[in-house]
Amino acid sequence: MNRKACAAVVAVAGTALAACAPGSSGSGGSAASSQSTERAVKTDAAQLGDVTLTLWDQEVRGGGNAQLTKNIASFQAKYPNIKIKRVSRSFDDLVKTLRLALTGNDAPDIVQANNTRSQMGQFVKGGQLVPLDPWMKAYGWDKRYSQSLRSVVSYSPDGKTFGSGNLYGLPQVGEVVGVYVNKDKLAKAGLQPPTDWASFESSLATLKGKGETPLMLGNLEKWPAVHVFGVLQGQLAKPDEIRKLGFGNPGASYTSDGNKQAAGKLVEWVDKGYFNQGFNGQDYDPAWQAFTKGQGAYLIAGTWLQADISKAMGDKVEFMLPPPAQAGGKTYTTGASGQPFAITSKAKNPDAAAAFINHITTPEAMKVIAETENLPVVDTAEQKAPNPLGQQVFTAFATTTKDDALLPYLDWATPTMSDTIGAALQDMMAKKATPDQTLDKLQKDYADFTGGQG
Repeated sequence: MNRKACAAVVAVAGTALAACAPGSSGSGGSAASSQSTERAVKTDAAQLGDVTLTLWDQEVRGGGNAQLTKNIASFQAKYPNIKIKRVSRSFDDLVKTLRLALTGNDAPDIVQANNTRSQMGQFVKGGQLVPLDPWMKAYGWDKRYSQSLRSVVSYSPDGKTFGSGNLYGLPQVGEVVGVYVNKDKLAKAGLQPPTDWASFESSLATLKGKGETPLMLGNLEKWPAVHVFGVLQGQLAKPDEIRKLGFGNPGASYTSDGNKQAAGKLVEWVDKGYFNQGFNGQDYDPAWQAFTKGQGAYLIAGTWLQADISKAMGDKVEFMLPPPAQAGGKTYTTGASGQPFAITSKAKNPDAAAAFINHITTPEAMKVIAETENLPVVDTAEQKAPNPLGQQVFTAFATTTKDDALLPYLDWATPTMSDTIGAALQDMMAKKATPDQTLDKLQKDYADFTGGQG
């Protein structure tokens, strides 16, 4: 997200407006004030009368804006009785303004709400979002979206439990953490892209022995190491435990054997010199950019870099999921959806809002998303990517979601975990703290939060 983009952009049916006040009008349907998941719904949007829906979104960047603009246009062409009044803001601006907007009488009907506890969780707790379960049943969203994808937009009605409960939003795009591979580097070392975890670790040793930097990392901002740790955790810890930790739900521990093995393995990689020199003092962007220029054989990072890396490296790079324990096995790795679209409790016609959300998440919408160089969150394998690397990304994400193998971002867990885990891992990789000391810090943050949920 371009954090310097501050101006709001407003459009109705593609025509610029002078005002940008939220709100909706229309006949048919009633205000979505109830948290009940038992309600009669109407799915024939053409019969809802004239409706204007106000949408607040953060799709201000090229590909995101392009796909949403096209999908809004096709929705309005299909349902000329429903007009979309669009207010687009940068991610930071949306976060700052949404909380206040939802408490007002003139709240938007549909919003993109960050699925973290600090935003969506608080909105659910405050009764400001409508559970989408009735429309999920009517439209078949539970067939369209895998359980692991639905989990990252699900909360208990009181907002205490994240990862299960009611459905509160639907995303359009996805992301997953995997491994970018410099094919030339591997070929020069006499290696093939690894197909299992043992061969991946063996290749790190081989590359290091030949004077190559096996892994590129820029960890000055602290969060990038969390993704590397997440890959190791996916190999060594139990998926259910990781989900409880990531969602900030009780019943797990950072001091388990699997987490201890993951932390120990990360330190082992540091000790063996597998990372580039000075990784803790290098910014994230210069590190991956150095990878595109020939430094390092592997880059553990997310699919959000796909377009830039493809443009820089062409057919010299490929993307793969972290290799499984056994070739052909299931890979658990960090991943999620983009910001989901939710219906506010102030929406005057929730059926029309649900029809819009359904439209922008259909297979036809996913095709538009793929064509505009985004990663479709569903029907991913059926889409045609604009380049080979993109197709590998599509396949990887489709595999992970089909296998229900997505694991949540660890910094989602608590309001303070982002700072805690980033600093703790950076210190551990700098040898300022042991793995046990590091995990104790993470456990305290997690336990302090989950202990107060009862």
